Amino acid sequence: MGKVVADNLSSINQVGAIRDVVIKNPILWSTDHPYLYKVVLQLFKGNELLDDYQVNIGIRSFKFDSQKGFSLNGIQIKIKGVCMHHDLGALGAAVNTRAIERQLQILKQMGCNAIRTSHNPPAPEFLDLCDKMGFLVMDEAFDMWAKKKTKHDYHEDWAQWHKQDLTDQILRDRNHPCVFIWSVGNEIREQFDSTGIAITRELVKIVKNLDDTRPVTSALSESDPHKNFIYKSGALDLVGLNYHQEVYADFLKNYPNQKFIATETMSALETRGFYDTPTDTTRHWPQSSKIPFTQGNLQFAVTAYDNVAAYWGSTHEETWKIIKKYDFLSGLFIWTGFDYLGEPTPYPWPARSSYFGIVDLAGFPKDVYYMYQSEWTDKPVLHLLPHWNWKPGQLVDVWAYYSQADEVELFLNGKSLGIKKKQGDDLHVSWKVKFEPGTLKAISRKNGKIVLSQEIHTAGAPAKIQLIADRKSIYADGNDLSFITVKVLDKDGNIIPDAENLVTFKVKGAASIAGVDNGSQISMEPFKANYRKAFHGMCLLIVRSQKIKGEVLVEATSRGLMPSTLTLNTK
Repeated sequence: MGKVVADNLSSINQVGAIRDVVIKNPILWSTDHPYLYKVVLQLFKGNELLDDYQVNIGIRSFKFDSQKGFSLNGIQIKIKGVCMHHDLGALGAAVNTRAIERQLQILKQMGCNAIRTSHNPPAPEFLDLCDKMGFLVMDEAFDMWAKKKTKHDYHEDWAQWHKQDLTDQILRDRNHPCVFIWSVGNEIREQFDSTGIAITRELVKIVKNLDDTRPVTSALSESDPHKNFIYKSGALDLVGLNYHQEVYADFLKNYPNQKFIATETMSALETRGFYDTPTDTTRHWPQSSKIPFTQGNLQFAVTAYDNVAAYWGSTHEETWKIIKKYDFLSGLFIWTGFDYLGEPTPYPWPARSSYFGIVDLAGFPKDVYYMYQSEWTDKPVLHLLPHWNWKPGQLVDVWAYYSQADEVELFLNGKSLGIKKKQGDDLHVSWKVKFEPGTLKAISRKNGKIVLSQEIHTAGAPAKIQLIADRKSIYADGNDLSFITVKVLDKDGNIIPDAENLVTFKVKGAASIAGVDNGSQISMEPFKANYRKAFHGMCLLIVRSQKIKGEVLVEATSRGLMPSTLTLNTK
């Protein structure tokens, strides 16, 4: 740490002078090993220091190829990305570095290696974290150009501000090694008429004049190359398609010699912890923009089995199978990594946040998270769903996601229900099981040896609260956070899948309550409060440090339940 690996001391007699610094045998930045160098620039007049500037950089090479897809430092990899809105759930839209870091940690554990900043320039803190944690970033500029999407949107400022805003974004972000694609727009209306040609060429020229080391794309919703004027401009380095997974296999026929990125995909829908059947058919909610949505339920919920998507998208498995199959498909960005405030497709009010996330608004993974973990990481995975509290005799679809194994055997109360193996391009295995109370157990094996096992028990009556802090020691800077998962359990420690107990919190000492949440897309409870109802057995307490060091006592109580306490400290 702090060792000088290269330097250059020279006189400067003009503005904008260029000086080379050569690092021999550099350690390369990658998503698995995001090594950073610190560059220190100092300006002296004689012995007087006039200015001092420091910036972290990473050294890496990458390439998009029309046949082989994407490679980083010469190694071919898939871009396993998600789109992210800028809000932080219960904390709102204001930047908090720790909250962003937590989101990225959760995505990293899933195997995600790339983020699309949809559809605006990200916070600098976000890019710093992506540099440090090893995420590739599609840095996106605009959600509309001169043509409006909604009244009083950016189109009113386009003529005056787009050149300055894009210039500022490129100059601000171009030293970040995580940034590997510039996107100049999302589903822009100028796709559909000839004005798209001139504007695309103008925007790409602005980018290239400031940075010619990264490709430029635009997220296109019109997949026909003969009808898309942004594509017909000839200015894009990458063809970025939103949805239309049905054309991916024939991409090179439709776009000869072009390079591909799926800029937005899926729009699959789930509510964490909610399950209904059947699971062997795909449902589109809504079916069309022209047909009123009537297929929902009184809970305003969407099943967590991966078989529901908006009409313009697909299930998670459907599109990932296609991307996985072809080398020339460099990768994808899923809509979305986390649920976010707004756009509550398919339901109207009181739904007030999205259903698109792989992770819910509180940061709790939905079941499909483990499908991606089984596909996108090298670690053994075994995830069984759903819960095991049903009506006697009810026929339940049981799914298992697994990896690093050949097969999964399912047991109910010690009796084998059979061994299942993924066939062809399957991404999960399933059984139809008649419910009886007790223990559902799955065992994965490789070459006959047990890899992992998981048990789900029928839960009894709510009895106690469990508190689990992601970090028990936080910095006394007035901004650091501890995210505390709150679970409602029975006397044996099983989570109650339908628990909605109201939990009240007290925080004493050198911290305060920053927010509460539970991941419910229809909860009207305030995010700023000292209470929250559990949602499918869970809720979240966010504790913020004060600018004093000391001990923090967290207490959670609920009528009829054994309370729980947790001790944190600020340092």
